[in-house]
Amino acid sequence: MTTTRSSLKRRFPGGRRVAAALLVSTLAGTALVACGAGAQGAQPARASGGSAADATGAAEITWGGCPALAKGQTRDPRLACGTLEVPLDYRHPGGTKIDVAVSRLATATPGKRRGVLLLNPGGPALGGLDMPGTMAPTLPKSVLDRYDLIGFDPRGVEHSTPQSCGLKDPSVSGLFPYPAADGSITKNVALAKADARQCADTVGKDLRYYNTANTARDMDRIRQALGEKKISYWGQSYGTYLGAVYRSLFHNRTDRMILEGNVDPTKVWAHQVSDTWGKGMADRFPDAARVAAAQDSTLHLGTSVAQVTRTYLALADRLDRTPAAVPGASVSLDGALLRNTTYALLLHNETLPVLAGFWKAAEDLSHDGTTAADTAVLKEVFADTPTSPGVPADNQATLFMALTCGDAAWPHDVGGYATRTTADRLKWPLTAGMPADIWACAFWDKPVEPTVTVVPGGPRNTLILQNRRDNATPWESGVGLHKALGAGSVLVGVDNGGHYVYDAGSACADKATVGYLSTGRLPAKDVHCTDVPRR
Repeated sequence: MTTTRSSLKRRFPGGRRVAAALLVSTLAGTALVACGAGAQGAQPARASGGSAADATGAAEITWGGCPALAKGQTRDPRLACGTLEVPLDYRHPGGTKIDVAVSRLATATPGKRRGVLLLNPGGPALGGLDMPGTMAPTLPKSVLDRYDLIGFDPRGVEHSTPQSCGLKDPSVSGLFPYPAADGSITKNVALAKADARQCADTVGKDLRYYNTANTARDMDRIRQALGEKKISYWGQSYGTYLGAVYRSLFHNRTDRMILEGNVDPTKVWAHQVSDTWGKGMADRFPDAARVAAAQDSTLHLGTSVAQVTRTYLALADRLDRTPAAVPGASVSLDGALLRNTTYALLLHNETLPVLAGFWKAAEDLSHDGTTAADTAVLKEVFADTPTSPGVPADNQATLFMALTCGDAAWPHDVGGYATRTTADRLKWPLTAGMPADIWACAFWDKPVEPTVTVVPGGPRNTLILQNRRDNATPWESGVGLHKALGAGSVLVGVDNGGHYVYDAGSACADKATVGYLSTGRLPAKDVHCTDVPRR
């Protein structure tokens, strides 16, 4: 997938293919904050000291043109790009090097400039080179005057020494292990084992170094190359975990930090998925069901949230057992694709009407009777997305596994996954047991280093933005991050649905965000925003 703040909002009309752009602003997962002493001992840089580059002189970035875009995409013409060479393994800085692609939108005004605002859209494994161009129009002059906006493709992603396992199914959504219609995980086990083996055979041991800790170290190399004593940072989704790791490793290098749609860093990836995704969907789904119920005269999905939910669950079960060919597309709509598309369209309030129309089209398709309106919706949802030149088709899926499997170890007991999946299917029927099912990480090599400890306290410099009904990173994840950072953070909670908080309808949240970036003044205490009308 790859849904970002702008991609789905601009998808209707125009933008990215939803069915292929699924789920990755999503896992936004996390890594356990244990084993910290070991992790810190392996770091080449800590907030109290300098990295190897500090001692030897930081490399510089030569700015020029940016990599070619996929067909139909556009970028801000002011954006400049360059590459930075960094170590593959920071424990051996003189060894193998890789390139990290970096971008800059020079928006700051002389005399008002504070520094740079480094941006990351999440994923895991979303490219960020064009994020400065997509964020700039949403930011007021008071912010743009103070910061140059910096984007980057994280190591291994897109234009930063892109990695590929050569996966048969290159989509990220193909990694998500929905059980069979009868609840069996036999096929999931076989696929997880095959994907892990494919990556081990194709990329080998080097893939272990494409983890969040090393990406945070790359961020500090970017800081040095830009000549900045500190960096401000805005991370979304998985990018909140990346920011928390950077803040922990380099707290003396961290200026102002915005974390939006958050990961709880006290949960290993496996538990972030299994413990939160079912509840996140249960919290968010009624928003879309209400939209569908209000249009029952045309959609015929039910007149209440409960009726629409029953219709949806029956549809998903029917498609699990009998997938339906999508007219004019190269895919068949099965239960997994229905759920994945639902997940993606729940990320933004703007796409809830489209989701309701998609459910109606899927319902008709499952009964072999689509209308012209159904066909139009299906065509929009399943439109092909052009790929970026030079980027392997399975690049995001490859790095998605590298990060989620490489940040922390997962359980290896196949029987345990089967037991937990059965229980999860009963507790959270909307996700059908997928969050508790087995992933490739169960067969992955041991992480190359201990998981970074996310450190509480430190400078009071982090603003956490979290929606109440976020299906990707639920409310509890934002609260968990706030607790992990302790007095170093302030939580802005919004009674709203969807994955994005800023520029998503809450003037209260926008004011807190802009005020902090512009003045450096955090709210005196946590803020609870209730200014978004319930859909």
